Amino acid sequence: MAVFNEEEQQRIRKAIEDAEHRSSGEIRVCIEKRCSENVLDRAAKYFQQLNMHKTKLRHGVLVYVATVDRKFAIIGDAGINQVVPPDFWDTTRDDMLQHFKYGDIVEGIVTGLKIAGEQLQKYFPHQDGDQNELPDDIAFMDGD
Repeated sequence: MAVFNEEEQQRIRKAIEDAEHRSSGEIRVCIEKRCSENVLDRAAKYFQQLNMHKTKLRHGVLVYVATVDRKFAIIGDAGINQVVPPDFWDTTRDDMLQHFKYGDIVEGIVTGLKIAGEQLQKYFPHQDGDQNELPDDIAFMDGD
């Protein structure tokens, strides 16, 4: 799926690596063209499929974007949701949307990753011996 060119993909991967370097949290980006259901349900489906719920501290974050249908969600696992402010995902979504409105999907994703990384650093600081539990590559999906 050629949604992003190599430079854009590298920029997203670097944003994931930067966010994870400062924390013990785990972040993934999941991209597909179409979302045929409720966007939060779709994101939760891929959260499970990508085994993000299996991190030791339950501190995974998924940024999901359906590019053609122009839908997106950012969700966190139970460990994160217990510590971040109640409106955290809404404010992160709003900051991402400011870029998406102007067609800059990559900048919107990078913005969301940066904000998520800052929160992960605050609540889940990097630990000595911390291991990367999930891949940093973008998960390109083809739908159902």
